[in-house]
Amino acid sequence: MKAGLSLLILVIGFALYILGSASFYSVSETEQVIITQFGKPVGDTIKDAGLHFKTPFIQHVNRFDKRILEWDGPPVNMPTRDKLYIVVDSFARWRISDPRVFFENLRDERGAESRLTDIVGSETRNVIARHDFIEAIRNTKDRKVPKEVAAGVGSSLADSRIGTLPPILKGRSELEKEIYANAAPKVKGFGIELIDIRFKRINYTPAVSQTIYQRMVSERTQIAERFKSEGAGEAAKILGQRERELKQIESEAYRKVQEIEGAADAKATEIYAKAYNQDAESAGLFEFLKTMEAYKTVITPDTSLILSTDSRFLHYLKSAEEKSDEVRPGTVVSDPLKNLPSLLDMVKQ
Repeated sequence: MKAGLSLLILVIGFALYILGSASFYSVSETEQVIITQFGKPVGDTIKDAGLHFKTPFIQHVNRFDKRILEWDGPPVNMPTRDKLYIVVDSFARWRISDPRVFFENLRDERGAESRLTDIVGSETRNVIARHDFIEAIRNTKDRKVPKEVAAGVGSSLADSRIGTLPPILKGRSELEKEIYANAAPKVKGFGIELIDIRFKRINYTPAVSQTIYQRMVSERTQIAERFKSEGAGEAAKILGQRERELKQIESEAYRKVQEIEGAADAKATEIYAKAYNQDAESAGLFEFLKTMEAYKTVITPDTSLILSTDSRFLHYLKSAEEKSDEVRPGTVVSDPLKNLPSLLDMVKQ
């Protein structure tokens, strides 16, 4: 009897547990719940945390996260307006704003991510195709191309062709806002609130990366050659200026040397003139010294001279007696060199 009663109580307790488990459910702070009956939503969305009641066995609890969720889209190849094929990897943040509509259209988060991939990916492709590549990689539109460089004014011809880029009209941030503005209304109809969209990575496709790298190398080579040519031109200019200044310094120094030498020669001549014009003996000494200098210059071992006997050049080559005979009668000559032997006497000895 007691065993039967205990079994009955155990069965009733188990039944009550099953009934309570099917009738009560809890909602956490990060969840929102939709109750479905035979697969169709009934009642309002339950967003308050706590313990709630439902009809057991015929109603089912569908839980949805009410936190901000992340969508990480796959990298997609797409062309830009300037015909460059790039790989765009983007991500977005979203949340379930209307669980009932979300459940009726998408059922779960996997379906939502698939629909976001279609919508956001399509809008990204449309926006990228309407803009140049530079608009997608620059964060802002604050870069401006100087008009002087673009027009070649005040710069070399190489400057006007190398490294010039078109001005940025929007920038990457504006493109992200444009994608968001186009995609947000479309996903709202699925009970999704799109919070923002960002580009995670933008890169060239492997097919064009090598070509781009080669073009970059070519541009840098041109810039390097331009700098080398400008440096060589500056070096030639500096060397030419140095040579010009050196010639100027040398000519100025030569002029000063000639002036100094001329002044010195004039002074020496003046001194010699004063010294040798004091009396007849000084004049004779001067004549003798100059004649000796002329002999030293003219008479060399391989020199042959043919002169007449009355030549003034043979004045000091004659003997002392012949020299004395040439003196005119009545002329008093005091010659300090008359007692010196002539060069012919020295040769005879």
